[in-house]
Amino acid sequence: MSLQLLGLRTVGIKVTDLQAAKQWYSNVLGIAPYFDEPFYVGFEVAGYELGLQPVDATETCNNREQTTTYWGVADVQSSYDLLLAAGAGALEPPTDVGGNIVVAAVTDPWGNPFGIIYNPHFKLPV
Repeated sequence: MSLQLLGLRTVGIKVTDLQAAKQWYSNVLGIAPYFDEPFYVGFEVAGYELGLQPVDATETCNNREQTTTYWGVADVQSSYDLLLAAGAGALEPPTDVGGNIVVAAVTDPWGNPFGIIYNPHFKLPV
């Protein structure tokens, strides 16, 4: 028996200030959350969910060592520049990793890695 995955559904991001994170992601994504509760805020992003989970400010979590999720974009450089202008921190500059695939990553204001990728082998939604 093997695990039958149905594809990526939700990426959870831990934040110490849920209201500020909700505002930052709303601004960056250009959309309001579809689910907005004190315990969780969810954004629908091209058929996937980006979820914000509040944590106590004293909770220790080394976010930079967590797995980085890469969200598809049409232009990595302009998306990277937009994220930096919005207050994200530089983590990985745009890099062609071969096969015309370009990746980059930033950290959100709470230290969570946020990756972006252009991969011509996968179709972008229309």
